[in-house]
Amino acid sequence: MTNQSAQINSLPQHRKSLKPSVFWRIAEDIPQSLNWGLFIFSIAVPFSLWWIVASSGAVNSKFLPSPIQVGQALIGLWQEGYLLDDTVASFFRVGSGFLLAAVISVPIGIAMGAFASIRALLEPIIGIVRYMPAPAFIPLLIIYLGLEEEPKIALIFIGVVFYNTLMIMDAVKFIPKDLIETTYTLGGRRRQILFQVITPYVAPNILDTFRINMAAAWNLVVVAELLAANEGLGKRIELAQKFFRTDEIFACLIVLGVIGFILDLSLRWILRTTCKWAFD
Repeated sequence: MTNQSAQINSLPQHRKSLKPSVFWRIAEDIPQSLNWGLFIFSIAVPFSLWWIVASSGAVNSKFLPSPIQVGQALIGLWQEGYLLDDTVASFFRVGSGFLLAAVISVPIGIAMGAFASIRALLEPIIGIVRYMPAPAFIPLLIIYLGLEEEPKIALIFIGVVFYNTLMIMDAVKFIPKDLIETTYTLGGRRRQILFQVITPYVAPNILDTFRINMAAAWNLVVVAELLAANEGLGKRIELAQKFFRTDEIFACLIVLGVIGFILDLSLRWILRTTCKWAFD
């Protein structure tokens, strides 16, 4: 008994010694100082490696321009007016296609998640179409819609709407049934459950879905502009490739990355601001 008591008393101390460091704690926040340090580290290390390799002369600058050359190309594109025009054109296409996909995918996704009958009706065809690569629709979109803005917006819509719908459907499917049954018990009706229980509950998941699939929209706009466009960041990359201006290609890629990162941070801020209950 004495040995057993000693072992029990030593358990808290043993557990304390096994407590993970701040860096490795599961599902816990880290201090802001560490968060910002890791944030800077994740950007500084790749940038430094790029600078070192490009400056060493081991790779021809035509294939790997230095950060200074890319910065000069970025300034040149801005001064010539191309950068702003191309960014606005790409942003318009992404915004239009993504907004249209959001307007359609949210109600359909909620309906599929809430009603097994709607899910059985739509999930098979959506599951089939979503595995068809969106760029494969480009020839048909050009035939049906021409060469203006419509096929580019339609391509982004096709590439995003099905993933949005299925991800929102899954979020609704995993709502605790006890929550819905309690609402019925308190006299709630089907319309109230849909709009006052289900929709607010999955709102954080919807915003998170948009944040994830926004990257696909930006990938697709570059594909669309590479094929048929007069302006846009994808078109600028194609022109730079024709004249072997790798510094301009790097500059446009960096702009695309920065835009995507800003959009991601913006959606995270909206999520934390409008859905505070999800982080309590």
